[in-house]
Amino acid sequence: MNTILKIIVIGIGATITMDIYAFVLKLFGIKGLDYKFLGRWIGHMFNGKFNHNKIFDSAAIKYEQIIGQTAHYSIGIAFTFLLVILFGKKWLDNPSLFPALVIGLLTMVASFFIMQPAFGFGVAGSNLPDPNKARLMSLIIHCIYGIGLFVAALVVNRIKLTN
Repeated sequence: MNTILKIIVIGIGATITMDIYAFVLKLFGIKGLDYKFLGRWIGHMFNGKFNHNKIFDSAAIKYEQIIGQTAHYSIGIAFTFLLVILFGKKWLDNPSLFPALVIGLLTMVASFFIMQPAFGFGVAGSNLPDPNKARLMSLIIHCIYGIGLFVAALVVNRIKLTN
């Protein structure tokens, strides 16, 4: 499997890991972010609006769920490229957990300082009713992404495909 395809597959696998975790939480009545709000945020950017008082109260955007899911997976893939840029192509052939967790934590930093403020949640969820709970949930889900990077890389390395 060529390097770019390998990175894409690992990114998709890591993002699926996040989605499986979110689904399990949902079974226990624990809600996470609905990616339609990511789609709504992106949709409003095309109209020049980058920040919201509360993304939940902003007007819905046509196809926001599809836009949000596509962006969610694209971001997961982009951070996988970042992993390879920071830790080298050798990580792809011999993955280890630490670099993957570092990238998982970097995704959390992006969420805390870019997405959450733009959604009207404040820096690191400071405007949310229970910011510490939101921070903990964010830490966990982004670590799950990092673990997903590692596991997906292990799985990809076991797949024997011809080039």
